[in-house]
Amino acid sequence: MQKKDAPLRSDAQRNRERILEVAVAELTLCADAPLSAIAKKAGVGQGTFYRNFPNREALVLEIYRHEMQQVADSAAQLLSTREPDRALREWMDHLARFAMTKAGLADAIRQATSGPGSPAKPGHAPVTAAAELLLHANEEAGIIRPGVTAEDFFLAIGGLWQIDPHGDWQPRVTRLLDLIMDGLRAGAPGR
Repeated sequence: MQKKDAPLRSDAQRNRERILEVAVAELTLCADAPLSAIAKKAGVGQGTFYRNFPNREALVLEIYRHEMQQVADSAAQLLSTREPDRALREWMDHLARFAMTKAGLADAIRQATSGPGSPAKPGHAPVTAAAELLLHANEEAGIIRPGVTAEDFFLAIGGLWQIDPHGDWQPRVTRLLDLIMDGLRAGAPGR
């Protein structure tokens, strides 16, 4: 019997990743996508599917956690290859793409976490830490005004969630994020 926290065998890990990949696509299209259809498209049997994800809530919450972690991880990757302001701006694009393209997934998350006795929606700690990393690097470089917190940043980009993800969102998102970058730069020591 495998211990709960023991690493998965490589084939089991591939099955899990394939399920998550298919589930993201299917649940983004339709929050009510049947789990049996997800298992079939992932090429796994019902037993394999339910061993990994015993119910819809477990699957949806793992997708959310996984997707948020990918957005968070991209911050350090961008910062290691770009100037701090380019890294921050590109990361904002990653965050916006996540927000806009996962509208159906957001419905699935709301369904999974809204009923009585439902699990809580996972926190945003990884994304908050990523924003803090990028903001700190930009402040240290004198690119943005001092003292901007992750909380300030997320309040400023809150307008993202007012944009219709089913319309032509890209130009509006680009304009909004450019305005936010301009605002972060205002009052910077290097200005």
